[in-house]
Amino acid sequence: MAPGLTSPPLNQRKSRKNKGELPPARMAVRQPHMKRCWIAGAAALLTIVLAAAALAASAGCTYLPIVTRQVGPPAPADVWQPEPGTTWQWQLSGTIDTSFEVQMYDIDLFEVPQAVIDELHAAGRVVICYFSAGSHEDWRPDAGDFSEEVLGNPLEGWPGERWLDIRRIDLLGPIMQARLDLAVQKGCDGVEPDNIEGYANDPGFPLSAADQLTYNTWLAEQAHARGLSIGLKNDLAQIPELLPYYDWALNEECFTYEECELLVPFIDDGKAVFGVEYELDAADFCPQANAMNFSFLQKNLELDAWQIDCTGRLTW
Repeated sequence: MAPGLTSPPLNQRKSRKNKGELPPARMAVRQPHMKRCWIAGAAALLTIVLAAAALAASAGCTYLPIVTRQVGPPAPADVWQPEPGTTWQWQLSGTIDTSFEVQMYDIDLFEVPQAVIDELHAAGRVVICYFSAGSHEDWRPDAGDFSEEVLGNPLEGWPGERWLDIRRIDLLGPIMQARLDLAVQKGCDGVEPDNIEGYANDPGFPLSAADQLTYNTWLAEQAHARGLSIGLKNDLAQIPELLPYYDWALNEECFTYEECELLVPFIDDGKAVFGVEYELDAADFCPQANAMNFSFLQKNLELDAWQIDCTGRLTW
């Protein structure tokens, strides 16, 4: 076991079900009707395509307009780009258990001691470092660097946390760049930026999908400029646009919400899809996760060391 984490003790915080203390495990505030909104958007797009086809036919054309996928700049060759099926452990609370025989560990950027990162590297593990890129957490050491004008509504169920105005890259950029620099300084191989779908929630600012795409693309470019791998956390609706910029995906509860098909483009592009389920039993989702070549775990809401790894068994 690695040395314990520093103040505030993560293992003393409560899960998101208990609102008395700050929880370490970060899950995006879910938009209840996101899937219906996505379907409605797809229907609108289909209507536009059909209208264009009708217009082309009326002009005597025999072809349909071609819709192409956005292509972003390639990641640097030395950036970690995990293949589907990569094994992993995700722990954001408690003393880090370094004994799991996995390829990647995802741990907190600020809280985990340098000695733990060094130990994981010595064992041949890739280390991904978590931080929130879309919210202000008042217990972080750089909390005082955020100006009041970028602080929005509280995140429901997360005391001490407020949404950020991601349109203000002029103000947020230096803070996030400093966090990415810290990840490089600590030897992280990549980062997991959280809360990067504020536009689909109630942030207190009129954030648009375009605003989110601009910010998320900027984050990926900044990570790659430092040789860091970066994962797309949730934000399923924007996968078609963001896939070229991100090296892997991390999802929470897509089987619970029947959204997993939206992650398949990552697999088709040869990129790993990491994920967790909190409420479902492993036997209820692992067979499907394995069939889709996802790297899924059953985890506690606290995101402590406990896990059941879907890839650890051939049959369920």
